[in-house]
Amino acid sequence: MRKSDPIETALNRLGELRTATPELVTGELRSYLGNRSNLVVAKAAKLSGELRVSELVPDLVAAFNRFMKNPQQLDKRCAALTEITAALYEMDCREAEVYLSGLRHIQKEASFGPSVDTAAVLRGMSAQGLVRTGHANALAEVVQILVDPEAHARLGAVRALASNGGDAGVLLLRLKALTGDAEIEVLGECFTGLLAAAPEQSLRFVARYIDDDDEAISEAAIWALGESRLRPAFEVLKEKWQRTAGRSCRKVLLAAMAASRLEEAIEFLRWLLETESPQTASDVVAALAIYKGNESIKQPVAAVVRGRGNKLLSEMFERHFEI
Repeated sequence: MRKSDPIETALNRLGELRTATPELVTGELRSYLGNRSNLVVAKAAKLSGELRVSELVPDLVAAFNRFMKNPQQLDKRCAALTEITAALYEMDCREAEVYLSGLRHIQKEASFGPSVDTAAVLRGMSAQGLVRTGHANALAEVVQILVDPEAHARLGAVRALASNGGDAGVLLLRLKALTGDAEIEVLGECFTGLLAAAPEQSLRFVARYIDDDDEAISEAAIWALGESRLRPAFEVLKEKWQRTAGRSCRKVLLAAMAASRLEEAIEFLRWLLETESPQTASDVVAALAIYKGNESIKQPVAAVVRGRGNKLLSEMFERHFEI
């Protein structure tokens, strides 16, 4: 009979702990956080954060420090350190030294091609945690991660500045947007962060990018405006719609307006569904599909589709709205 693998056994048990009593969960998670396997500790840390077991913060910090003594050997793929940091962030841990250590950590590991840095997500999460602590040098530390070679780290820095960076963070995000980024996801996160952190002063700044010559940048700005759920942002998108002819951009505009979840945006989309060509109306149906579980929106859309009696529209509605 095959001998049981202790790591596999521990991982399976951790999967069962979600439904256990709080007293049992805390005790067992504490034990697993002291495990030698980085995979076991990673899963225990993730569960600790999801369940927000704040009593385990000291154990998480101890585990972090243990792996950081020799992460290249003890924590392959940076699995444990990343999940521990994420859990500490979820539980609003204010241990600045943990985040500072994670922020500065680089872990190159072999791959099929060039070596890869497996600590990028860790640095990004550490940036978010450090800024939240209010550490005196937090922004000076995090601004360096804005130019990190790895996109995941830069994303974390952007989110850190947007959520807890204050006025200085907003200015740094503007600078990052102005200088650009090789990864459009990072630039899109800058737009999103600006609209969340300083909506009034950032609206016109982000709106400038919807006419950018780079289609990817334009789309990132459009999505950020839609997902901001700001009424003035919808007006910007509506104005862009009225002076845009290209179908690809129009489809993005429709999806962004639908994502805003604003009543006036939904009403505008219904009006387009009634009045535009079958091709455009079919794009509207696709954009509104995110509401297929919302009968108050689904039924009026169904009524318009039936009233138009167009085969293309009917097929699009069946494809996107029939659950």
